[in-house]
Amino acid sequence: MSFTQTVEYLKQKGITQPEFGLILGSGLGDLADEIEQPICLDYSEIPNFPVSTVEGHAGELVYGQLAGRWVIALKGRFHYYEGYDLETVTYPVRIFHELGVSKLVVTNAAGGVNTDFVPGDLMIITDHINLTGANPLIGKNIQEHGPRFVDMSHAYSAKAIEFLAQIGEKYQPMKRGVYTWLTGPTYETPAEIRMVRTVGGDAVGMSTVPEVIVAQHCGMEVIGISCITNLAAGMQATLNHEEVIEVSQKAKPNFKKTLLEFIGEYA
Repeated sequence: MSFTQTVEYLKQKGITQPEFGLILGSGLGDLADEIEQPICLDYSEIPNFPVSTVEGHAGELVYGQLAGRWVIALKGRFHYYEGYDLETVTYPVRIFHELGVSKLVVTNAAGGVNTDFVPGDLMIITDHINLTGANPLIGKNIQEHGPRFVDMSHAYSAKAIEFLAQIGEKYQPMKRGVYTWLTGPTYETPAEIRMVRTVGGDAVGMSTVPEVIVAQHCGMEVIGISCITNLAAGMQATLNHEEVIEVSQKAKPNFKKTLLEFIGEYA
């Protein structure tokens, strides 16, 4: 796989020294609006980039300074359920790596499986479970990025987890938990949610895990946050995407303050 065309295009546009990569999930893309001296590119302008098709995902790449640090952010991600293969879903993460990103912050909207969670909670992701049977590293290994077999023992940075938790105490105490990936686009059945809870999942969603696997392959430090936007199937009467967007909007102020301080202070 060649990344040259995409990387050269982005560098020509002035994207030269990002330290943090941000992937902002459903309803959470507004954090990118805080970026100063922004360079904004629609996904459709970028060579070899896919296009986001989901409501709540703006489909824009933004580069600039956030809390004094150089960041590159995706306002909206790509999902397996949109029909993209996982190589395409994770392509931006590999581009981030090629541009020099060392820390990746992934965010998402997720359903709460843990019975102690309520909509509006922010959950620091401590680990994940992949229940899809799919993996973005299947196929020929990209040796320049990382090894054939990737250690996932510490997929999410323990140092960052503790630092984020401390910041959260100022604005909104954060839960900690295990994120579980299923493909979607259907929400899970009540029986599937009971299974997820039994195997140790605290939240469930349709994204994030492929990007984290590729980030680990590339040697990035990963920080993950889920906004719990609803209780999972069997725990509330019905599920819909409008509720996901609505709750994520309400959680946004504390989410923004927490992440801005994290990015500004984390070393």
